Amino acid sequence: MAKKLLIKVTAGSDAPERCSQAFTVAAVAVASGVDVSLWLTGESAWFALPGRAAEFELPHAAPLPGLIDSILAAGRITLCTQCAARRDITEKDVLEGVRIAGAQVFVQEAVADDTQALVY
Repeated sequence: MAKKLLIKVTAGSDAPERCSQAFTVAAVAVASGVDVSLWLTGESAWFALPGRAAEFELPHAAPLPGLIDSILAAGRITLCTQCAARRDITEKDVLEGVRIAGAQVFVQEAVADDTQALVY
């Protein structure tokens, strides 16, 4: 098993099942002791803002706020720089523990040794 898991979620409320799967896999991996880096891109960028995850609903899925809390407790969540800029989101707007970074950082993480990348 990879020692690091890089997950890029591109979906939000526009594709709720795909979105939920990404957060669920990230939270389960963190709980399993895997080093997790979750990247919010596209419509998932909105979940970097306080309160937005609470608005997300999907029957039979774990609540998004709890999954985010689990990921932040032992992993990392990064909001894509361009995605943030297109939505007028700044570092002062995001949840505590969420960073904003760009493609260079994503690529560095993706090509690091012992890293498995998943895109949802």
